[in-house]
Amino acid sequence: MYSTTSEGNMTQHSNFQQRLDGRFEGILRWRKLDEFWPVMKQSDQPWYFYQVGSPVPRKALSTQELSDSIDELDALLRKEHDYDYCGIVYADDLQQPTLVKVYDPNNLGSSCGCSGQRIPPRWIISQQPPEEIIDDAPTPNNRKRWWNQLFRLR
Repeated sequence: MYSTTSEGNMTQHSNFQQRLDGRFEGILRWRKLDEFWPVMKQSDQPWYFYQVGSPVPRKALSTQELSDSIDELDALLRKEHDYDYCGIVYADDLQQPTLVKVYDPNNLGSSCGCSGQRIPPRWIISQQPPEEIIDDAPTPNNRKRWWNQLFRLR
């Protein structure tokens, strides 16, 4: 997979970027999300939790940190995405996930890019160390505060 730089040069995407742009399954219902989170929490693999617009994490979360982070993210999503459907969480595999993308309920745009402007996920939970994702839109202050509070507790 390739992209064009502002200078018109072709660059090859990294393995992480290829995976991020790959095939994902959407979690459309809240009850499916309720079934999905325990699958992640029970994994014995390391997980990285990255908020796009923040520094890329250099170390994986502990099992407890992963569980707490998922619980906090779930609470935020349910509070701010007040619909009877979820539709903002995507996993590469619902039974054995290794990469999860979560879109910000307050900045959904068009995740497929069909509007001409591609909105990146706000949060990425990955077994592979993430790479920086460039988002032209600044991270809202409420997201910065939430993120800082989430990891200040640890």
